[in-house]
This record gives sequence, C-alpha cells and structure tokens, in this order.
Amino acid sequence: MGLDSLSDDISEEYSALGEEQSVSLDRETRNELAMLETAMEPDSTDELVRRAVHMLFQTTVETGTLDFHLRSGYDVTYDEYLSGMTFDEMTGTTQFPQTGDPDDRRYQF
Repeated sequence: MGLDSLSDDISEEYSALGEEQSVSLDRETRNELAMLETAMEPDSTDELVRRAVHMLFQTTVETGTLDFHLRSGYDVTYDEYLSGMTFDEMTGTTQFPQTGDPDDRRYQF
C-alpha cells in the first residue's frame, strides 16, 4: 500500500458516498442530536451532522489518530497525502539511496 493506493481508495469511497446518507440513530445519539438541535437551532439536522463530521475529522487529525490509521494501512501520513509525496520522496532518500556502510559516505564529494 502507498500514496497512490490511498488516493484511489479515497476517490472510490467519495464516489460511493453520493450526495445523501441515511443514518440510523440509537437512543443516545438521537437524544444528543435533539439537545443540539434545541440549543443551536440550525437550519436543518443535516447541518449538525456536517459539523459533527468536520469536528471528528479535525480531532482525528490533531490527535494523530488519522496518521496512525493511515500509517498502519497505507504507510503514509495525512501530510504526505496532502503534498502528494512521501517523506522519503520529499527528502530525496528514494533518489539517492544509502547502500553499504554509512561511514563510506564521508569519502564521497
């Protein structure tokens, strides 16, 4: 897995989602959503759900949870996905691989 595989999977999931989602709510979620609706008075419940997805996404990015899952499944981070390059590609490690004894490099100019 890698950056290309992640991009392909995201595109595939994006297409599969479509414009609308039907979500079943358990009792606790329905109660919390009703409280938020009452307190925040949004234009629609959909707006609260959109905000909730944004907050969950932001939280997983900030805590490193997203990077953990991306690294586990695709061996890339969210920053690497955004830049379109892996860290090794950014630093040139893949372009100039180190072979053999690292002390041999001190004699190269």
